[in-house]
Amino acid sequence: MTAEDTSGTTTADPAPDPARWRILAVTLAVGFMSLLDVTIVNVAIPSMRSGLDTSAATIQWVVSGYALSFGLVLVTGGRLGDAWGRRRLMLIGLAGFVLASAACGLAPTAGVLVAARLLQGVSAGLLSPQNTGLIQELFTGPERGRAFGLFGLVVSVASAVGPVLGGVIIALAGEDGGWRWIFLVNVPIGAVLLVAIARMVPDTRVEGKSADARLDMVGAVLLGLAVLCLLLPVVALESGETRLLVLLAGVPALGWAFVAWERRLSRTGGAPLLDIALLRRTPGYGNGIVVGSLYFTGFTGVFLVLSVYLQDGLGYSTLATGLLLTPFAVGSAVSSPWAGRAVSRVGRPLVIYALAVMMTGLVLMALLAGWAQDRPWLWAALALPLLLAGLGGGAVVSPNFTLTLADVPPRMGGAAGGALQTGQRVGSAIGAAVLITAYQLGAGETSDPGGGLRAAIGAALVILLLALTAALWDGWRRRRRGD
Repeated sequence: MTAEDTSGTTTADPAPDPARWRILAVTLAVGFMSLLDVTIVNVAIPSMRSGLDTSAATIQWVVSGYALSFGLVLVTGGRLGDAWGRRRLMLIGLAGFVLASAACGLAPTAGVLVAARLLQGVSAGLLSPQNTGLIQELFTGPERGRAFGLFGLVVSVASAVGPVLGGVIIALAGEDGGWRWIFLVNVPIGAVLLVAIARMVPDTRVEGKSADARLDMVGAVLLGLAVLCLLLPVVALESGETRLLVLLAGVPALGWAFVAWERRLSRTGGAPLLDIALLRRTPGYGNGIVVGSLYFTGFTGVFLVLSVYLQDGLGYSTLATGLLLTPFAVGSAVSSPWAGRAVSRVGRPLVIYALAVMMTGLVLMALLAGWAQDRPWLWAALALPLLLAGLGGGAVVSPNFTLTLADVPPRMGGAAGGALQTGQRVGSAIGAAVLITAYQLGAGETSDPGGGLRAAIGAALVILLLALTAALWDGWRRRRRGD
């Protein structure tokens, strides 16, 4: 294969790194750990609240604070990886993550726990975009699809298996202090991965020019403030706080200022945080961000709703709840690697079919769970729809990553991947708030958990229908271009 450099000269692509699959395995292990911490704490909320003797609103920030700080630094973390090297950013991010995990596990008060979770989220935000950046650098052609298939598997399984692992840890360590081990287990695992990163991950920098090492601080601040004004009211709303909704008014202005600044920086020869031209010139990039954001908005909150439905509504234990959600992870584990191999052959229609399969699973869940919730075979009524939804969901994430980043130049691979993941984090936070609100409204004053579940799934289906519409639009545009 050949590639064209910035001067217009055609040059041969460098030979692929022979250790690329081992490097990918290490980075995916790191990614799994950081993504797992998004959902693993959901089942520990009751034990954290009683163990620290604090309010439900304060403990909610243990969950929401991580998602907030995670989403704030993804694009900046990706850009730093592009400029300063993936290995350096992974070592910094993972060291911070390990220290923050230790602080969470040993936290004497709820305030210390929330502060440590914020630091943990920032560290995860530095780590996560390095996965997509390394895949962009190390893999090409069908191999890149396979690599993104494995990455999609990690994303889907980490989201689904978090409650299971959390339930197992609390069951083994005890209700009183078991929640601490949810964080402390990261310490030895992270220490081993630090050594693996230092020894295996190459110190690649896509371009060695000094200009590339400059960080666009103005752009980072503007984007960070825009994401903060969007996410902070959402996570505060989950704790019952409505006054911060006024911050949403600042999102359009800050977003416009960020875009204007990045365009100006590109025109004047600077090093923008994110090349805005990617949204307009790179086929499928902008649409892929929309599809991914809407998908995570519709799907992530389903797990939170199911946890509330099973534990608070039906009285299931933490461990039983986690096990009942396992079929989704099984379905994702089957479909994600296959989808990664098939996407180069099938293209955007694969995402369309996968979304349809997932939505079918959710419809079946709404129909069967309400009918069986007071019967001993509720597990069967949940297992089949969750397995079907997992098969669909696993075939959404990895192909969407592959198609969205396919034409992004490696020099912007980390920042572009960070923008895609920022949309996912924002979508996850908004989806959790929307679906929990729908559940509470559906349950009503009679506290009917079945009604709440149907209302939440209905809201999820509306959002996923928007994702399906965006995927259909992109598929139509690709056919017109002859892709």
